[in-house]
Amino acid sequence: MDEIAASRQRKTFTMSIKEMVNNGQTVSFQYFRDNNLWYKTQTGFSFPVPIEDVGNATFLAEDRAIMFMRYISRHLALLQAKVN
Repeated sequence: MDEIAASRQRKTFTMSIKEMVNNGQTVSFQYFRDNNLWYKTQTGFSFPVPIEDVGNATFLAEDRAIMFMRYISRHLALLQAKVN
């Protein structure tokens, strides 16, 4: 992650998860790397979806953010733990 993206990510994870998923907000697929599907919320928060969690599910290029709350929450906690 470059410095600009890292700066945006730090700013974004100060938001609550509710702010990232409420009011019908969406996530969009960004790329696949290291066995993770990377998505980004409309607020700019990027998070991974481990491919081993996918099973035979269909992951769309764009979907409702609320459907990804589990993955957003997990990555948000990981980033906050790194800061503390």
